[in-house]
Amino acid sequence: MDDEYAKLIRRMNPPRVVIDNNACEDATVIQVDSVNKHGILLDVVQVLSDMNLVITKAYISSDGVWFMDVFNVIDHNGNKIRDKEVIDYIQRVGVHVRLENNPSFAPSFRESVGVVPTEEYTSIELTGTDRPGLLSEVCAVLADLHCNVVNAEIWTHNTRAAAVVNVTDDSSGHAIKDPVCLSRIRDLLCNVLRGSDDPKTAKTTLSPPGVTNRGRRLHQIMFADRDYDRVERAGQGRYRDRDRDRSRLPNVTVVDCIEKDYTVVTMRAKDRPKLLFDIICTLTDMQYVVYHGVVQTARTEAYQEFYIRHVDGFPISSEAERDRLVQCLEAAIERRASEGMELELCTEDRVGLLSDITRIFRENSLCIRRAEISTQDGKANDTFYVTDVTGNPVDPKIIDSIRREIGDTVLQVKHDSYLSPKSPRTTTIGFLFGNFFKARSLQNFKLIRSYS
Repeated sequence: MDDEYAKLIRRMNPPRVVIDNNACEDATVIQVDSVNKHGILLDVVQVLSDMNLVITKAYISSDGVWFMDVFNVIDHNGNKIRDKEVIDYIQRVGVHVRLENNPSFAPSFRESVGVVPTEEYTSIELTGTDRPGLLSEVCAVLADLHCNVVNAEIWTHNTRAAAVVNVTDDSSGHAIKDPVCLSRIRDLLCNVLRGSDDPKTAKTTLSPPGVTNRGRRLHQIMFADRDYDRVERAGQGRYRDRDRDRSRLPNVTVVDCIEKDYTVVTMRAKDRPKLLFDIICTLTDMQYVVYHGVVQTARTEAYQEFYIRHVDGFPISSEAERDRLVQCLEAAIERRASEGMELELCTEDRVGLLSDITRIFRENSLCIRRAEISTQDGKANDTFYVTDVTGNPVDPKIIDSIRREIGDTVLQVKHDSYLSPKSPRTTTIGFLFGNFFKARSLQNFKLIRSYS
């Protein structure tokens, strides 16, 4: 009866999306009103992120049966959204359809390596211990098995690696459906991922098809792999450098709002695309509900503050849970961080291209920290974030040598995070959402745990 009543309420109160280009001088304002349900905030943020829109500010309120959010967004060039097709998509196809027709918010977690056949391609999920040359070995196996990589995304964090790779059969151009071939792909990739000193057991599973966002799926894979656990980082140059430069690390603080019975999470980190999506994705998958929140960006920094409870309506009550939440949010921020030199590859696509490129990187002692692979209309457009094998900046002479081998016009240097200016850091954390409640004094809040 409760489920039928909820459906009736949704039918009587369809979602309303208002897009206003006049309310703000430098951003498009998107207001979303809808009947509240768990996961609705993630649905909205995911639509905006999938369209590569940048959220500069956000005000979130979903305390009760109604969900009311306001987002200030710009495109990747920093301009307002004026394309009529994009605006229509957000209003009618994107947010509206997702809110009405997608009441379920999260599939169950699937660990290990999964192979998911669909009509267009076969989706392969990988997780294992990170090491230099790992992506090259994976790509070599796929090339030997006549698998063409259509698109992929690879993350590394805290000695762990995860990837979602979509492949087709190079002879047919379609998904691989032969059970024997699928089984061989799983077995060979598991052998590559299984390290002799890996304390975590590698597994292979055949998972049912799903429609989970690729970024969200990577978060789920790495969360299930417990990449948020703090490990000994001695001997790894990139971590020693980062420990000396605390401005590169996120600051996550957990606070109790005693009077209003919330747990307050504040986050400060270097701003980047999809940062809000990564935070909301993690909170949702950890079974927390955001009741109120505010997001602001200032220059290169992002500030986020959320008033949360468990899905059962209670705030966080144990020290262990607070510690785990901080670790998981720090990991969510760091996984997609663009560490190292950004290289962009644009060329004609062919079978084995990715295998050849990653082999050249490996032979020149480059380590791939993150990668985004895509193909469209016969063109490959790939982005790699690389360091040397110790995690330190790459020697420019090595990059020049690689570009001569691959082609100066094919491989371009886009950005180097080690050369980026350091953003200023403040010494105190203020509550961005402090004026929402009548009780404005910090005496109403009890500081529970702060990690930086």
